[in-house]
Amino acid sequence: MQIIGYVLIIIAVGRFLAELFERIGYPGLVGEITAGLLLGYILRDVPAEEMNLLAEFGIFFLMISAGLEITPEELRMGGRKALPIYIVTIVTMFLITLPLTAYSVGTGNFLAASILAIASAPIVVRLKRFFGEDYLHVALSYAIISEVAILVVVYVLAGIETSPDPLGLTVTILKQALFVGIVLYLNYAIGIQHKVWLMTRLRRLRSDEAVFGLFMIFASLLGFLSEEVGMHFTVGGFLAGLILHSDLVGTRQYERLETIISGVTYGIFAPIFFAWRGMNFRAEVGWGVVYLMLVIYSIRFLLTTILTWDGSPRSSLAKATGLVSFGVLGLVVADIGYGYGIINGRLYSVTAFTSIAGIFMAATIGRLLSMGESPPKKVP
Repeated sequence: MQIIGYVLIIIAVGRFLAELFERIGYPGLVGEITAGLLLGYILRDVPAEEMNLLAEFGIFFLMISAGLEITPEELRMGGRKALPIYIVTIVTMFLITLPLTAYSVGTGNFLAASILAIASAPIVVRLKRFFGEDYLHVALSYAIISEVAILVVVYVLAGIETSPDPLGLTVTILKQALFVGIVLYLNYAIGIQHKVWLMTRLRRLRSDEAVFGLFMIFASLLGFLSEEVGMHFTVGGFLAGLILHSDLVGTRQYERLETIISGVTYGIFAPIFFAWRGMNFRAEVGWGVVYLMLVIYSIRFLLTTILTWDGSPRSSLAKATGLVSFGVLGLVVADIGYGYGIINGRLYSVTAFTSIAGIFMAATIGRLLSMGESPPKKVP
């Protein structure tokens, strides 16, 4: 069977199960992951190289979508609350990984802690319909911080494993920080000095395709520059989405762009990405791994609920649900880390299974919390 045949089957089954799960109140991506888990036992000889490329596009567009959901100002404000929570969480997860490496500290502990401290931006965005905008800011800020951090961590640790050069590593980290700082500063400067000029030029684009094409050139450029400074190219996609927010480009152009990006992401590439990751799930899962997953999830959920407590049990549990959503990106990083020899087989099984099971747990808790409740309305 040609690659196009596999792609059509994956999209068809993925979208069918996504619709099925949506009808019972779950985010569609849960159905897409389930489709991948099922298809992994059915489809044979799937061309891995071509599917990996399409799955990479899925990550790219998902990161763009996450960037479009929040403005730099919202990220800054939400990050004030989310960053301390992330620091406490990652330290706690690091301590949990120590028994799995016989209490010897290595790069595997740092990567495993990053995976176990992650949140899923796609899950957070999908749960927004249950919990409203107030929930979104902190939860999405945490998810973005954790996802960008983990993409940086995995390639830094891979560099340590393949070429342990402290000077080169320091230079790489400085280049990455300088790149992100310059991009955000330019966004700030344009927003102050050239905002009207930019909106005027964008209004002259007559077709949605032209808006999409121009944005993709910009996102691809930032993705290329991200790789040049040693980061994952999807970080550039996220920065592109973050920069072209409605405050900068205007509501009309933002809506045109968001509509196209959403269609391409969730109609084509996201189903392929989630299903392909499900098809490639190969972790050894036994009762010990399941037990550790439940312990890790319970500790994170309880810790996050305490750290986000605002006096309202439902509101605090809602934020915790989003912040403890793990995500398929954790599974991707676990695969990369295992391939580079950063994490051992036991750490890989625990982190990979937790990444998948955590999504189902978050979706289930979010569904239970939303039963009988109307989503909070955004105050004008």
